Amino acid sequence: MPATSTTLSHPSASAAAAAMAGNTGGSAPESAVEAAVGTAVEAPTGAAAASAPKPASRSAGVKPASKVPAAENTLRILKLLASRRGPMAASNIATVLGLPRSSVYHLLGVMEANGFVLHLHEEQRYGLGISAFELSSAFTRQEPLSRLGRPMLAALVDVIGESAHLAVLHGRDVLYIVEERAKNRPSLVTDVGVRLPSHLTASGRAILAALPKSQVRALYPNAAAFTARHETESPIMKYSALSSHLDQVRQRGYATEHGEVTPGFGSIAAAVTDHVGWPTAAVAVTFLEEKLPAEDWPALAARVQKVANELSVRIHGRPA
Repeated sequence: MPATSTTLSHPSASAAAAAMAGNTGGSAPESAVEAAVGTAVEAPTGAAAASAPKPASRSAGVKPASKVPAAENTLRILKLLASRRGPMAASNIATVLGLPRSSVYHLLGVMEANGFVLHLHEEQRYGLGISAFELSSAFTRQEPLSRLGRPMLAALVDVIGESAHLAVLHGRDVLYIVEERAKNRPSLVTDVGVRLPSHLTASGRAILAALPKSQVRALYPNAAAFTARHETESPIMKYSALSSHLDQVRQRGYATEHGEVTPGFGSIAAAVTDHVGWPTAAVAVTFLEEKLPAEDWPALAARVQKVANELSVRIHGRPA
């Protein structure tokens, strides 16, 4: 979408960081790590090979026993607490994870002493502590979502020949954190650091559709929350219209935008979701509508969805 708007805003670095504080990152798949280790260690030969211990066989779908169970169980507890909306009782943690209560209490005690969990004595529950928050802040400063998303968007642009971008939700706006412009395509208003009203953009609609309806309603409590940049055939200027549109997005699995940001340009977007299905970001492509017939939109949407799902996997999320 050509950069002709006068309503754009560029948030501060702290605002951008706040928008990404909830993101999670990924690492190389286990099989890739094992392959790298396998090539780096010379295999034993002769008598050494005969006496070398054989690796334990893996049944399909069965996870091998951890060699460091205390460390793994500590991480399981932290991940469980991070997935819940509120603190949990130690007994509940033990039940959910299938761990002995005594082990859970010992691990929670060590984590509490180091600030990773907080014991709410009055409620007899445990929640995440300040050290866990500090890890999240450090993670945000490293911009993992941008680093992971940029090469994936670049590959998508090479295939489709249209510009692509990655955006996160910031209040009622979407904040663009990556833009990959296709060769010989015009510059877009969706440059890195730009914010736009989420209900007007495909990226924002994809994210909003993945949120609980109560959260969307909280973001759009009244008519004053809605704005328009251009006159369009069916503008979304009230909550009932937005809710109906988001139902359509949920049904087909991707969001669209027809000239609401810049006349003549359309966009298609799909949400990137974390391990509990919460929308972390959205992958979108933008193009001249006159060059892409309506019947070709679903095929392009499938490519966008594929990239969004791959990025969800990379951040240890749950693809849509």
